[in-house]
Amino acid sequence: MTLDGARLTDLYRHRFGDEQEARTELWQVLCHDFFQRWVAPTDTVLDVAAGHCEFANAIVAERRIALDLNPAVREHAGPGVEAVVGRSDAVPLADGEVDTAFVSNFFEHVDRDTILATLVELRRVLRPGGRLLILQPNIRFCARDYWQFFDHVTPVDDRALAEALAATGFELQHCIPRFLPYTTKGRLPATPALVRLYLRVPVAWRVLGAQSFLVATTTASTPTTPDPEPGEREEP
Repeated sequence: MTLDGARLTDLYRHRFGDEQEARTELWQVLCHDFFQRWVAPTDTVLDVAAGHCEFANAIVAERRIALDLNPAVREHAGPGVEAVVGRSDAVPLADGEVDTAFVSNFFEHVDRDTILATLVELRRVLRPGGRLLILQPNIRFCARDYWQFFDHVTPVDDRALAEALAATGFELQHCIPRFLPYTTKGRLPATPALVRLYLRVPVAWRVLGAQSFLVATTTASTPTTPDPEPGEREEP
C-alpha cells in the first residue's frame, strides 16, 4: 500500500503537530541567509515535493511553483506561489521552463527508480545551465535515526547522489556532505537566532551536520534514464 494524499496529510500532521509556525520561521532564515545566493530575483523556481511550501513561500523569485503529490499543497502555498498537484517524475511544465529547482528531504521517501526518473524529469524542465539544489539527509551521518520515520524507504548519501546526478545529465558544482542537523526535533533549540548563528559557523556543520547540500547544473547532453543496479553501492 502506498501513501496517498489523505494519508500523507495525516502522517505529517502527526509528525509535525503544532511545530509548523516555528518551521516556517526557520525556513525564512535558511532562505534569506543561505539558499537565496543560488536563486536570482528574476528566476522561475520549482519547489519539488514542496510539502508545506516553506521554501517556495520564503524564497525571492519572479515565479515560484510548488509541486507536490498531496493536494494539501494548495492550502500551504502562500501569495504568489503557484500550487501544482503532481508527481516528481511527471512534472507538468514545459522543457526548459525552470531556472532553479529545489528538492528537500524527498529522495529518502521513494525508491531508486523514482529518484532517477525525478532527476531526468528535472533535467528536462530546467533551462540549459539551470541549477538543481538538493538538501538531503545523509545516511553516513544519521544512520541511527534515519529509519525513525515510517515513510523512509531508501538510504541515500552524498556520494550516491553525486553518482545519480552524473548519470542523469547534471554536473555537480558544490557539495557540503555535512550541513544542517538531521531533524529540528533534536536537543538543540531550533530558534531563528540559533539557525542564523549556525549558518555563520561552518565548523559547527562538521560536528552537527547530518544533511548534505548539493548544487548541480544541467549539462549539454540529454540523458536517458539509467537502469539502477541492485544492492548497495560499494565504496572503495
